[in-house]
Amino acid sequence: MRFSEARGLPVVTLGEARELGVLHSLALDAAAGRITHLRVAGLRGRRKETAVAWRALHAMGPDAVLVVSDVPPDPGPPGPRHEVLGLRVLSEEGEERGTVQDLVFDPATGRIDKVVTTLGEVGGDRLLGLGDYALVVRSG
Repeated sequence: MRFSEARGLPVVTLGEARELGVLHSLALDAAAGRITHLRVAGLRGRRKETAVAWRALHAMGPDAVLVVSDVPPDPGPPGPRHEVLGLRVLSEEGEERGTVQDLVFDPATGRIDKVVTTLGEVGGDRLLGLGDYALVVRSG
């Protein structure tokens, strides 16, 4: 699934069908090549963004993101918040590899299949790290 297709989808609890908000962004563990959390923007009138751990995800489809109801609230991923879309992509040697345009991931596992950049695609297995300045990838 492409993140551009999932962004903005309603995030709904499985049991009560309670809408938590909309999918706003993803928190990544770049070194592991996985999504760790969904960042959910609040509903109208509630501006607060919350994090939902990937383990709470039940299913992600073209119309909604379903999360289980009985998962305790998650404080979110540790460390700073980095928005991956629009970030520069650099090789480990510092070579420019474009700018992140989209992520393609497995909605069942959260594994990042590839990063779509302005200069092409980078396999998810080549991700090394994510920071304020750039997404760093292995050369090759």
